[in-house]
Amino acid sequence: MKKSLASMCLSAVLTVAFSYHAVAADLPEIEKSGTLKVATEDDYAPFNFMNNGQADGFNKDMLEELRKYAKFHVDQSILPWTGLLAAVSTGQYDMALTGAVITDERLKVFDFTPPWASAQHYFVKRAGDTSLNTIADLSGKKVGLQAGSALLARLPELKAMLEKTGGKLGPVVEYPSYPEAYADLANKRLDYVINVVISVKRPGESQTEGLRQRAGRLRTGVYAWPIPKKLAAAAGLYDQVYEPHEGDRQLAELQKKWFGETYDNLPTEAITSPEQFHKLAGL
Repeated sequence: MKKSLASMCLSAVLTVAFSYHAVAADLPEIEKSGTLKVATEDDYAPFNFMNNGQADGFNKDMLEELRKYAKFHVDQSILPWTGLLAAVSTGQYDMALTGAVITDERLKVFDFTPPWASAQHYFVKRAGDTSLNTIADLSGKKVGLQAGSALLARLPELKAMLEKTGGKLGPVVEYPSYPEAYADLANKRLDYVINVVISVKRPGESQTEGLRQRAGRLRTGVYAWPIPKKLAAAAGLYDQVYEPHEGDRQLAELQKKWFGETYDNLPTEAITSPEQFHKLAGL
């Protein structure tokens, strides 16, 4: 990867770390300490996960590039997903480098950089289950999702879709991470799981991979890095430092490596308002 890709990552971080209104640490403090505090997770493939005891994933690659070119030390802490965004929003860390899907609730606290991956929502059923093929078939069925996830926050949209067909949302079970949800799906403790297309397609995500299959598409979504609203606008230094043409090519290489496809039609501007998000998601 060339330096322009590192610049893209660095500029997104700089937007957080070097704002005059920084929550956890402003520019003078970071210059004095020489440290940027970053929160990540380790159980969300293909973004951040452990591979034979070593950190791996899309954001791991971006973090490595940041460390090559940043003029400060990057102190990485691994947190459970359920508390990661809250820790960043309250100033315990300067930023989160993770796969975060945009939602209305998150837009109350964060602005988002230009999206870098699709987060189409799908429901996942057990392989061989012929009873769940359409959204209407989900009526009354038990569903599993990750606690604190964007998919959980958008569950009322599925409820409304089911009610339009005369159905209803069934029991909802929350899990610390998706491997546990897929294990319960395989063991018939759940009827279906809702996840995003990237994670659903990712091979080897859990030992139950062969026991499940992607079924129907539910809603549109995108991934982007969250930046606390008390900091500078997300476009800021991101746009100034990022080299569009060369950076686009290299970002496409990383998308292909980790997501299995590229995303040529994503917005190029920061997402800072519910109106932007609703237009993007077709709400």
